[in-house]
Amino acid sequence: MEPYEPYPPVRGRQRRRGGFDPDDLVVTRHRPGVPAERTAEPAAEEDDEPSWSTWADAVHGPQPPPVPVMADGGAVDTDRGVLKTGKEADVHLVERAVPGGDACLLAVKRYRGSDHRLFHRDAGYLEGRRVRRSREMRAMARRTEFGRDLVAVQWAAAEFAALSRLWAAGPDVRVPYPVQLRGTELMLEFLGTPDGVAAPRLAQLRPEGGELDGLWDQCRLGVLALARMGLAHGDLSPYNTLVHEGRLVLIDLPQVVDVVANPQGPAFLSRDVAVMATWFQAHGTPADAEHLTREALAAAGLSA
Repeated sequence: MEPYEPYPPVRGRQRRRGGFDPDDLVVTRHRPGVPAERTAEPAAEEDDEPSWSTWADAVHGPQPPPVPVMADGGAVDTDRGVLKTGKEADVHLVERAVPGGDACLLAVKRYRGSDHRLFHRDAGYLEGRRVRRSREMRAMARRTEFGRDLVAVQWAAAEFAALSRLWAAGPDVRVPYPVQLRGTELMLEFLGTPDGVAAPRLAQLRPEGGELDGLWDQCRLGVLALARMGLAHGDLSPYNTLVHEGRLVLIDLPQVVDVVANPQGPAFLSRDVAVMATWFQAHGTPADAEHLTREALAAAGLSA
């Protein structure tokens, strides 16, 4: 098993209730991402190699965390393998444990470095996002190596900020608890079984009757909760939602869209609703995409 090796830190202003503010983002140093070989499944015979928790020099999620050991600087982290590989990032299962004490599982999302990928279809999502330094804006626009690293950092920071706001907002929308952000590495609450089996995606399930209707209602409340914050998921689908203990959970929010500042914001919101409504309709729920889109636009302070 490879040792757990985090990315360099990103500094940002802490917010008491809402978490991290990406507008205050400062990249403290530049380093390429983890090599592609890290995405390979580890050999079964190799030993886990723990390292100290990186809590002390990371940006933290809303306090207090749901599991105290998440915030224990004296804990150790052990990488238990890959949960998912993707175009923007890979997700690992990490155990954080206090020696001789409590432990918890975390889902650790590691965005790839500029030498391995370009964020696909990112131009539309990035409209309305800004960084304070004109040099950094130019680098991002030109897609230099440094600029691509900045884009990766900004995507991680945008996802962390959105998760922090949604977690603190209340029960209408369920997201994984954002434990910490360190560079382009995002640590999240793991949703699944104690032995490390992840909660299924909505697309993997075939709910019926009242369960199906209940999940659609939760989807509707989640879309409206985002809209009241002026946001749209940007890539909402049955593949970007989990079902855990009967709750619909929104995941994968790096492309979260400001529906007011981004000229394409209303179109992204409308697409989110249409994709989800189409899935629910195909499974037997009379999901009204047009009505929900109007509701969401009104919640965001926009006319349909």
